[in-house]
Amino acid sequence: MVDNVVLCAPRGFCAGVEMAIKALAWMVRAFEPPVYCYHEIVHNKLVVDRFRERGVVFVDDIAEVPPGRPIMLSAHGSAPEVVVAARDRGSYVVDAVCPLVTKVHHEVKVRAGKGYQIVYIGHEGHEEAVGTMAVAPDSIHRVETVDDVHRLPEFNEPTALLAQTTLSHRDWADVADAARDRFPDLFTPGRSDLCFATTNRQSALMSVADRCDAFVVIGSSNSSNTNALAKLAIEAGCDRVFRVNGPDELPDDLSGTVGVTAGASAPEDVVQAVISFLNPVDGVEEVSITDEDEYFPPPRNLRELLAGVGAVATLGLGGPVGDHPELKDRTIGASEVLSAL
Repeated sequence: MVDNVVLCAPRGFCAGVEMAIKALAWMVRAFEPPVYCYHEIVHNKLVVDRFRERGVVFVDDIAEVPPGRPIMLSAHGSAPEVVVAARDRGSYVVDAVCPLVTKVHHEVKVRAGKGYQIVYIGHEGHEEAVGTMAVAPDSIHRVETVDDVHRLPEFNEPTALLAQTTLSHRDWADVADAARDRFPDLFTPGRSDLCFATTNRQSALMSVADRCDAFVVIGSSNSSNTNALAKLAIEAGCDRVFRVNGPDELPDDLSGTVGVTAGASAPEDVVQAVISFLNPVDGVEEVSITDEDEYFPPPRNLRELLAGVGAVATLGLGGPVGDHPELKDRTIGASEVLSAL
């Protein structure tokens, strides 16, 4: 029997995921199916499945998209040649890359252009890492462990350190320290590459982990930030840690105090379903360490498309073009949008 649930805040959708989900939902409404998406829009099985039910086709190669079909590029960022290939197919293309990933891409391009060799901390095969490395493949060297840093060649050029945005601070720290020891004049950006939402979710978990007999981390197995949360809970000494897509994956013998959080691409309705499954006798205590009010607007070309659709619809109803409804994106949450699908 679960006595109480300690619910972490912030949790769940980050600003980048909010933007990407809403952008794809609007594409689904604006175009006849199928709409194509390069890679999973976000790393969450339930979110992806909901879009599949609405006719979205997820592909790992732009060549799989029939010419002329609309394409969305995922939140994790795409290699420059992928962006070019998408546009060359004559499709309507919306790039839903998270602005924080765009920042890293820009830094890679700038540093490579200045002759730097770049040490990039990232997970092998992760879409964000693959896309980032493709920005300057001859100048970037991916590392994931301290041993990887030791195996790097000697560089005659200046060296910079960048990272995948969804890493755990602990994953980042040891490898970054090893890189600084290896390359004493290492350049690092003024602001950390780590996503603020990733950092906030990890800090929230650590603030309550010592109180919990078990911890439930909601999110998919291919979500880097979700896996980082589960790893942190284990390192914090929780006796039982479960990374789940939903309540059906939980055991029925949990007891005591159970911590609950969700990765940055996990929907809030799944969080509530997990809490209902746990059915804590003494209720739920939400512990918040900060408020997140960051907002990323939809890509400009999608905003322009939606504004045009609204104008045509208003005109068709006999009203003046200037009176069509404004896109109130900021006031609508991605969870609400998903439910409406």
